Amino acid sequence: MNGNDIHNSVQPFGQRIELDLCFFGNQVCEPGHFWGPGIRQHYIFHYVHSGKGIMRIGDQIYNINQGQGFLICPDTIIYYKADDDDPWTYTWVGFQGLYAKAYLERAQLSRTKPIFYTHGNLWFEGFLDEMVKAKNIERNSDVGLQSIMYRFFAELILTAPELKEVPTPAHTKEAYIRKAIEYLEIHYSQKISVLNIAQFVGLDRTYLSSLFKEKLGLSLQIYLLQFRMNRAKELLLNQDLTIGDISRSVGYTDPLLFSKMFKKINRVSPKAYRESPDVPVID
Repeated sequence: MNGNDIHNSVQPFGQRIELDLCFFGNQVCEPGHFWGPGIRQHYIFHYVHSGKGIMRIGDQIYNINQGQGFLICPDTIIYYKADDDDPWTYTWVGFQGLYAKAYLERAQLSRTKPIFYTHGNLWFEGFLDEMVKAKNIERNSDVGLQSIMYRFFAELILTAPELKEVPTPAHTKEAYIRKAIEYLEIHYSQKISVLNIAQFVGLDRTYLSSLFKEKLGLSLQIYLLQFRMNRAKELLLNQDLTIGDISRSVGYTDPLLFSKMFKKINRVSPKAYRESPDVPVID
């Protein structure tokens, strides 16, 4: 463990839309320490290293001991409390993303089945130290942290009871969204529209945009715009490229329109961002 109370925030939601690590930390709890009743915004795993406690969702109370863990789902009223005599020490990981629900299903976890058992898997005892170490390596902290998040799910899925594979429908909402994202990631530098993406996916453009709004909290048009502007920020670091070069590279034939859209998303002009890329934009 790295101290009695560690909390690390990670750049949330944006580049890693499939599975997005948001924050992590750990706490050595005092006897009777509790949280709630309340609602969390993200999915959160708690893994108990020692001690014990309870978690309550609605009328259901779960007793949780060393080597076990529990899942908090977004928008679920929850309460959890450390034991009065043997309080728990736990590590938590907050996450979200398009693939989160699918991975949780493979690990057989949900609102109604929030408890996981690691069955002596020692990897869970050291993953916090791995995360802290990865966060401190500037060159690849985002990739390192993300790999640990995927490893977390891989280990959870391995510890879950084996189930017979059930075929999943090919045309789920998530499948349509993935197909749309794959298309725009390939064609964003071309003059594509929401209609082009919808035609490729095989859905009405209004319905496809509503799926994005439902699952990701933003329309397809805004997602495409944000994707292009994030790519533009990367290209602006290359001093050999003009604003016009970058504009064309992200699908805009008109540099003035590109600059207007860039400022709409980032609150600064492309030129200002190029001069001070490390200055946070104003929300």
